[in-house]
Amino acid sequence: MATVSDRPAEAGFTLVELLVVLAVMGLLAGAAVWRWPAGSDGARSDAVQLATRIAAARDQAIIEGRPTALIVDPAGYRFEIRRRTEWVVPAEPSLAARNWRPGVRIGAGGREQRVRFDAVGLPDREVTFDLSAGAARSRVRLLADGSVILS
Repeated sequence: MATVSDRPAEAGFTLVELLVVLAVMGLLAGAAVWRWPAGSDGARSDAVQLATRIAAARDQAIIEGRPTALIVDPAGYRFEIRRRTEWVVPAEPSLAARNWRPGVRIGAGGREQRVRFDAVGLPDREVTFDLSAGAARSRVRLLADGSVILS
């Protein structure tokens, strides 16, 4: 009969060792976040956020099978969802209204632009949004097939 002393040492980590490694990694990640430079490029940050939210709105239109609209104006952007006979503000936090960061301008000629996604996620037109903040420039393009391009 084999005894405990006859078994070879098992390879692997103990739970305590794994927890120590995770704690050290958490501390290093926290230090990296504190040292990360603040987002100074408001145009790029807002463009990334806009592109992400446009894709989320398109996906929402597909998932719910109902039209969704994007409204962009000089102050910011918002979304609406078609419920029966009217357009309503969605309850989803990812589609909440957003204002541009201070100093960010959108090249829309000072007018509101509205793009509607149908129930299969296709926009009613192609549109380009040019964002600027000082010398920084970014562009968000929504193509006819619903894809979003950030440049």
